Formats: sequence, C-alpha cells, structure tokens
Amino acid sequence: MTDTATEIDAADPFDDAYRRLVDYVGGGEDPDDPGDVLAMQMVVRIEKADPPDRTELLTAAARSVALLCLDDRSGGDGPWRAPLDAWCDARIRKIARRARGAQWAAAQEVWGVTVAQGSAQARAIVPGRVGDVDKRISRLQIGGTEIGGEVASTAPDVGVCLWINPGLEMTVGKAAAQVGHGAMLAVKLMTADRAREWRRAACSLAVREASPAQWAALLDADSTGHAVAVRDAGFTEIAPGSVTVIAEVIDG
Repeated sequence: MTDTATEIDAADPFDDAYRRLVDYVGGGEDPDDPGDVLAMQMVVRIEKADPPDRTELLTAAARSVALLCLDDRSGGDGPWRAPLDAWCDARIRKIARRARGAQWAAAQEVWGVTVAQGSAQARAIVPGRVGDVDKRISRLQIGGTEIGGEVASTAPDVGVCLWINPGLEMTVGKAAAQVGHGAMLAVKLMTADRAREWRRAACSLAVREASPAQWAALLDADSTGHAVAVRDAGFTEIAPGSVTVIAEVIDG
C-alpha cells in the first residue's frame, strides 16, 4: 500500500471515501439483536428466460460495490457517509438477492448504484440494519441466484483483476458478494490519484478464475502486500477463514 498523504484533500468527498477503504481493517463483534447487524444488500438481475453471462454478472456486481463505496455521496457531507462509516466499522456483510422484471425496476428506487456489464446488471444498495431493509429489497429471494457457465480465466493485460479461488464452489450470489468485497480491498493497492482515475473509468475491472498455480502465486503476493485477499467469515456456503478472492492491480 502506498503512502498517499500528500495527495489527499480533506474537503473532497472522494478522499473521505478513499480513506475509508484504505484504512479498513475489518472485525468487530456482532450485536446481540440480529436485526442490528449491518449489511449491504446486492441485487443481481437474473431474468428467467434470458439469464446473464456469469463473468459479466460478477463483474457488474463488483463494480457496483466499488462505485457505491467511492461515490461522492459516501464522503464529505453526503447522505451515504454515515451508513458507510458504520458498516465499515462493523463486520462487513453483503447479501445478494435475485430480481427480475418489476422487482428489478422497483429496486432501482432504493438508494444505491446500478452497473450494466454486457448482458448483466447488478445494483449495490447503501448498507443498513438488516432489520430495516426496504421492503422492495427484503422481498427479493436470496436463494436461486445460480446460473450456468464458467468464469473466464484469461488474465487481463492491465488494471484491476479479482481472482476467484479455483478450489471453492460458490453460487453466483456468494461469489458476487466476494468479488464485491475484493473490489473494495483493491483500493488498498492504489494511490489516491490512481483510485480517482479508476472511479472516472467507472471502476473497470476483470473477474477471473485462477488456475491452481496462479492461486499459489497470488497467495504469495498477498503475503508481501502486492495483492490483497478476501477471507470469508464463513456464515454461508464455505468454511470460516477461506480465501475466496484475491485482488490484484496489474501494471502494463
């Protein structure tokens, strides 16, 4: 991670949002009341008759999270700052839900950011108490987010790449939450200026499945600070502490 103190403007909402991600360490205890748990709801559009491409859907999901976290409304005096601060001070949780048709249209009315990637669309919703989730979101199905297809494996030449662990089986919903977290952590590998340029490029990134050999090298890169790993808390699908995604910034 690069020291960026000279690049920061305290009056700039972007810099608040950038600092939050760079300083994020995770952790925290769960509240006694399950309704007080803070989570980001993620909505993926999966139409029954025409499901999206798997790689494109995960890419859209990851970009939506990054764009929400780096949005000017998430810093300064913006309306999303307090919810993002509280969420990042707690255990990061994301809950992926499926929407189609009128459900998808209704989800656009709830605070958040939608991204289209090829045939796919995903929306990240501003985090909040799970007990207060907007009914237009809470009524959406959490299960049933699986679609066919393989995640692409060819490495991009440059830019942010989120590598998925080849040894884990995850539903699209679970993988969407993991790459969303990876997109947040990728900012730790960027200077403030580079992160600003990334946002201007709509947080363009690639989602890829690593080969076993690539995964071993990425774990090494994480240990030396040249990549950053997502370690799952193990609430759903996989064992606690599993490394699900590793974020890398590839320089051409």
